[in-house]
Amino acid sequence: QVQLVESGGGLVQPGGSLRLSCAASGSISTHHVMEWHRQAPGKQREFVAQIITGGITRYGDSVKGRFTASRDNASNTAYLRMNNLKPEDTGVYYCRRYDVMSDTWGQGTQVTVSS
Repeated sequence: QVQLVESGGGLVQPGGSLRLSCAASGSISTHHVMEWHRQAPGKQREFVAQIITGGITRYGDSVKGRFTASRDNASNTAYLRMNNLKPEDTGVYYCRRYDVMSDTWGQGTQVTVSS
């Protein structure tokens, strides 16, 4: 069983940056997909970014050019670097890890972009 723990959220001013982390523990397979999603108050959960085992990334249209997903396979940690943050980026950010055997979500970390 895999467990995910996110960290790095907080309050930041518009134009600022944050880096989220997602640490995985438990029974971890080599080939898996890591994703980031977010949910703003009153809205549905939204896809933000994906990074697969080979390092190939994919992003939601609203974050392209501002967010960068990365991963460190040695430490089983995924990262989301968020630059030029906007108030509409506010929400709870979740990481997700899935492979052929399991699909796991973290508990979420709050990101608030406000002046």
